[in-house]
Amino acid sequence: MKPVIYDLLLKPPFSTIISLMNNKHQMQRLQELAAKNGPLCVGLDTDPSYIPENILKQFGSAPEAVLAYNKEIIDRVVAEKTACCFKVQIAYYEAMGLAGLKVYADTLKLVRDSGLVAISDIKRGDIGATSKAYAHAHFTGDFETDIITINPYMGFDTLVPFTEYSSPEKGGKGAFVLLCTSNPGMTDIEHQELKAGGLLLERVGDEIARIGSDFAQQYPDQTCGIFGAVVGATQVADARYLRDKYKDTFFLIPGYGAQGGDAEICKTLLERAGGTVNSSRGVLCAWKKAEGLQEKLAAGTITMSDIADAAGKASYDSKVDLTK
Repeated sequence: MKPVIYDLLLKPPFSTIISLMNNKHQMQRLQELAAKNGPLCVGLDTDPSYIPENILKQFGSAPEAVLAYNKEIIDRVVAEKTACCFKVQIAYYEAMGLAGLKVYADTLKLVRDSGLVAISDIKRGDIGATSKAYAHAHFTGDFETDIITINPYMGFDTLVPFTEYSSPEKGGKGAFVLLCTSNPGMTDIEHQELKAGGLLLERVGDEIARIGSDFAQQYPDQTCGIFGAVVGATQVADARYLRDKYKDTFFLIPGYGAQGGDAEICKTLLERAGGTVNSSRGVLCAWKKAEGLQEKLAAGTITMSDIADAAGKASYDSKVDLTK
């Protein structure tokens, strides 16, 4: 019987090979990349409206322009080592139809081939058979990624099918589970008190920690669990408590930048097992605030390199802000 690594090398998903050879799951890889490159996660929530009109007209379609912009940003971030991962929000690509989903798949491949971690922000969570189909769709095939996001509020049985792809032989896939999100409405559900005591979000956090413990034998050198938690940078009252309570859980931290999240809250959440701080519009739309580019926009002479340069600078500035 030929070893698994033989099949992987025939069609090499870079991140899966690295995980298998080093016996590291993808969340562990992300934790190590965050320590090496800084904690920034660049969100590729790339809406065509974020690209100046004169640049859009240079391409055959809006999806083509989005892919070109994504590639420019990925190349800059990888070359300058200003981020540890990219988060690709599927909704923006679904909104562009079939061509958009092709761009989504191509963007994921660009990220994974770059050596950084790809997070697919899909927020799936459904009954067993449907979750199994979602896991197969996003951990294999055209949409294969390293880590996904999951909504756990239909119950913890929705998480089980995703863990089936977390073993070393299946690439050590991971997930960020919604815990304490950055939107104001999070108090409607996540902060509700349970009859048995405690908050609903604590029940979710405990389950994430339990799943991590279950995989400790398969990953004896792990310094964080296979599943992480989404914890927003806008809830200052929760940051210290959650960081101390779930010390071995790696966090995905949204809300920084355009949503008003504070770098000091992020730094609290980055302690212990650490985390990655997402910035989407703050990077993608940085050209709107860049010196000199409004004049070029008005003249119709702004270029793809101009807006990508602004994104690259914003990525660098965010890294400095989060690590200084």
